[in-house]
Amino acid sequence: MCDTCGCGMPGEGVRIIKPGEHKDEQTPGHLHTYSHKHAHTHEGQEHDHVHTHSYHHEHDGSHQHDTDDPDSHDHDGEHSHDHPHYHEHDHKDEHPDDDSRVIRVEQDALARNQLLAERNRGYFEALDILALNLVSSPGSGKTSLIERTIREMKDLYLFFIIEGDQQTTIDADRIHATGAPVIQVNTGQGCHLDADMVNRAFRELDLTQQAILMIENVGNLVCPALFDLGESRRVVIMSVTEGEDKPVKYPFIFRSSGLCIINKTDLLPYLDFDLDKAREYAKMVNPDIEIIELSVKTGEGMDLWYEWLKKEKKSAL
Repeated sequence: MCDTCGCGMPGEGVRIIKPGEHKDEQTPGHLHTYSHKHAHTHEGQEHDHVHTHSYHHEHDGSHQHDTDDPDSHDHDGEHSHDHPHYHEHDHKDEHPDDDSRVIRVEQDALARNQLLAERNRGYFEALDILALNLVSSPGSGKTSLIERTIREMKDLYLFFIIEGDQQTTIDADRIHATGAPVIQVNTGQGCHLDADMVNRAFRELDLTQQAILMIENVGNLVCPALFDLGESRRVVIMSVTEGEDKPVKYPFIFRSSGLCIINKTDLLPYLDFDLDKAREYAKMVNPDIEIIELSVKTGEGMDLWYEWLKKEKKSAL
């Protein structure tokens, strides 16, 4: 799980951003995140002690720092700090059965996530909201699919979008240009969204009844498979540029998805991609999965996607 794959501590560096309201690093009111290490000795054992500090500055005037004490500030203007601290200790000497401890921590993390996911799902169901968790490798066309869907279906449905990426608001800015309400979640070192991030994000969106919520997960076919967000349906997207063996290489994400979209079919004449084999592999992993082949670029097959949306939206009511 994520403790062992290296994507960082839960919640570390996560930012919820509204397009048009975020501030860059040169603008007053920016967010700082940094880490530093201290060496500590416990019972003769020296180990590193990592601190991560995130704080927000609102500058109005000047401030001075006491050079003798780096933590003391003399403020002539407003200067607000919020310093959440995270501490990592490597105490292997205190935990001889390290493997069992990792398993227990992972089980606890997944259990907490599942509890909040069920709360999210109950909220969506109460408002008759169809919540879709879109998962894929980077570059499969998730954002383009969402953009075209909004533009061609906005007269029929109200769409809300949650965009998940480690950094930047590039995708959220693209969705914002369509006029749909959107929130960007930057996961920092995280390689997936979780139920807490989604909960924090949709509270900023002011969801309305009978809407469609599209959650674009971080581009990754591994970790998102483990984390229920409270979605109504999970949709896995692959493109013909990735190879037809994706379903058997990453079976867990395909097994937990209700729909597989094979995108960029307009490129088939130029690629050595076996469409029949891709379908076979997907059905081998998940016999119940539905499959739609389309090209977001040309629009071919998009009508099948729209029909699927209408069917799922009707069943969600």
